[in-house]
Amino acid sequence: MKVLICPDAARASDRVAGMIVERLARAPRTVLGLATGGTMEAVYERLIAAHRAGRVSFAGAQSFNLDEYVGLPPDHPLSYRHYMQAHLFDRVDFAASATHLPLGDAGDPGAEAARYEAAIVAAGDIGLQLLGLGANGHIGFNEPTSSLSSLTRVKTLTRQTREANARFFPDPAQVPRFAITMGIGTILRADEVVLLAMGAGKAEAAARMIEGPLSAACPASALQFHRQATIVLDEAAAARLSLRDYYEDVHPEGGPAPM
Repeated sequence: MKVLICPDAARASDRVAGMIVERLARAPRTVLGLATGGTMEAVYERLIAAHRAGRVSFAGAQSFNLDEYVGLPPDHPLSYRHYMQAHLFDRVDFAASATHLPLGDAGDPGAEAARYEAAIVAAGDIGLQLLGLGANGHIGFNEPTSSLSSLTRVKTLTRQTREANARFFPDPAQVPRFAITMGIGTILRADEVVLLAMGAGKAEAAARMIEGPLSAACPASALQFHRQATIVLDEAAAARLSLRDYYEDVHPEGGPAPM
């Protein structure tokens, strides 16, 4: 696991966007695994800017998002499909047929999860998987106690996760209780994983992920098993790391930004 500690959130976002740009320059037909949430908005803004400047193209790539709320149709303003269209897909040159999310309004969510897993496998699995980090250690919607070998499935969201996401909904009672999510095993099959965590609210989870025991109580700790996982943190998210001096000796200030 490579740990990059950047001076601030802007530099951390630069670093992650630069890694995606570099990957697509090297392998234009990469299958990207994408994430949603406030943390990713700055990354996507940087990718849009890089695309407009002619530094990156998504025309040959495919994407599979980590998750979608059960019960929300793709055109719902709070669906993750709607988020991705607004924050990335409609603003770069992805082919319309190349961007994939689970169908939240599928009549049989379990069957939809199985279909989505099969589609990822058929695409050759994820080349570069982008992840955020939940305050309780979740990745995707793999909540604590998730199987570390799980595949795409329906998960019940914890109260903590629903409360964290309530700010996006006009009524907290409207936050869905279930989501279709890639499993931890699905994520671990990716060729490369890049996780971005920023802010003091992620510091405890980041320390448990990087330096804690491998445990289903912190699903992100499964990334300790991954052969090419890069963790990008800002100063605040790195605050509880015991071995911080070592990480900074190896990669001062998070290393050079490829952009």
